[in-house]
Amino acid sequence: MKRFYEKAEAGSLESGMTVLLDGRPIKTPAKEKLLLPSEQMAVAIANEWDAQDEKVDPSTMPCMQYAATAIDRVTTQRDAVIDEICGYGGTDLVCYRASYPAPLVKKQSKAWDPLLEWIKNEHDISLKTTTGLSHVKQDEAALERFRDLVQARNDFELAAIHTIVSLTGSMVVTLAVTDGHLDGEMAFEVSELDETHVIEEWGEDAEAALRRKNNKQSLLNAIRFLTLCD
Repeated sequence: MKRFYEKAEAGSLESGMTVLLDGRPIKTPAKEKLLLPSEQMAVAIANEWDAQDEKVDPSTMPCMQYAATAIDRVTTQRDAVIDEICGYGGTDLVCYRASYPAPLVKKQSKAWDPLLEWIKNEHDISLKTTTGLSHVKQDEAALERFRDLVQARNDFELAAIHTIVSLTGSMVVTLAVTDGHLDGEMAFEVSELDETHVIEEWGEDAEAALRRKNNKQSLLNAIRFLTLCD
C-alpha cells in the first residue's frame, strides 16, 4: 500500500504504549489495538513506519510483524504455540551427533557439549545424546522443565522465541539466547554448524548462500525483538 501518513511516533493509550501515525493509534491486521509492553518497542516500531518510502513494505518491518503476531496469533492460541516450541526439546539439534567424519564429530563436541553443560547447570535440565539417525527419548522431567521455562514468557516473547527455535532446531540454543548466554552470531554459528562444515568441504551454491543469509537475518531480527520486550 502507498504511504498514507506524514509522521510516525511512539505514543500512549490508556493501557499501554502504542504507535501513532499522524496522531492516530494503529491497529494490527486483525483490527486489534497495538498495545505494546515497552516504550523501546514502540519507538522501534515507529522508526520502522517512519523509514518507509512512498510504499509501505511489511517485509522491512520485522518488529511490527512480531508485535502483530503476538497480539493476533499468540494471544489467541497461546497453548498451541507453546506446544510447538516445546516440541523441539524432544529432538534437540545439539543432542543428535554425527558418528563421522572425525572433524565434524570434533566440531559438534566442541560447540555443543558446553551448551549441554550450561543448560544442566543453569536450568537443571539433563539431556541425552545419540549418534547417527537413531532417536533418543529424553526424560519427561527435562521436557517438563522446558515447558515451565517457556510458559513463563509473555506473548510478545513467545512470538520471537517461536522463530528462534524454528530456525535453530534447538531448545537449548534458544534458551541460551533468551538468557543472554549466546548472541545472535553465536546462535547462528552453533545451529548451522553441520551445514557450515559441508560448505567448508564442498563449497556453497548460490541458493544455499541466499537461504543462510535470509535465515541469519530472520534470527537476528527475532533476537532483537526479544530484547525490546523487557
